[in-house]
Amino acid sequence: MSDLTKKLLGLAPPPEQAGAPAPAGQPVEVVDLSGAAGVGLHDAVLSGWFQNSTNEVFRGIPIGPGDSVVDVGCGDGGASMFCARRGAHVTVVDIDPQVIAAIESRLAEGCPGGHASHVSNGNPLPLANAVANRVLCTEVLEHVDDPRQLLSELVRIGKPGALYLLTVPGALQENLQKHVAPSSYFQKPNHVRIIERSEFADMVTHAGLIIEEHTQYGFFWSIWWALFWACEVDLGKPSHPALDHWTESWRAILALPQGTQLKQQLDQFMPKSQVIVARKP
Repeated sequence: MSDLTKKLLGLAPPPEQAGAPAPAGQPVEVVDLSGAAGVGLHDAVLSGWFQNSTNEVFRGIPIGPGDSVVDVGCGDGGASMFCARRGAHVTVVDIDPQVIAAIESRLAEGCPGGHASHVSNGNPLPLANAVANRVLCTEVLEHVDDPRQLLSELVRIGKPGALYLLTVPGALQENLQKHVAPSSYFQKPNHVRIIERSEFADMVTHAGLIIEEHTQYGFFWSIWWALFWACEVDLGKPSHPALDHWTESWRAILALPQGTQLKQQLDQFMPKSQVIVARKP
């Protein structure tokens, strides 16, 4: 996974800091939730991510002790940590050894259900058949040479009845980025394809999974990224009046009486990401 992608995935703070405390006995990391990271996390929670009250990593996918979670392309590990702190056994997989080293240290501090890690490009996954009842693969399929091959591996490692959380970038916003992002954004090891909504669903069903929900979220980030490229600021500290004004505008929009409804409409029009929740028969 590229540095650009790692930074992109790392913009949002770990999801366990969305407002509810970590489970008893587990350390609580202190993360600055101001600015785009805070607004983006709030926006994600409104879309169904990181539901502390129901322990769902995304709505429809509850996590608890006894669950075996495999997170392929784990990135900064936010979803993995959400699952780990709810007592699940978590296996993280990423192509980047530095990513794995970083998430390993976090899992070692607070993973009562145990954990494992692998450096792998997913072709094949270094896991046995039917080892997981929760499989996560978010913002990965657009990077790989053969997404159908990776999906077949994801299905192979899932137990019968396993739940899957799969995401890819929204096609419309990806075409927007083509006009403003540097050419490297659409070159290896970054995005090598744009996946249309119908194509995404076809990939998942062709792999043998049953789609439970196909939704979308992240209009906020679609616009933020388009502005980011124009502002030419450091992604490690992305402060610029244009970005700051957009972030505060979105915060104000969400605070409107009809803000959530407007968010849903705009998310449907130009989402940053498509989301599929699926089940293995």
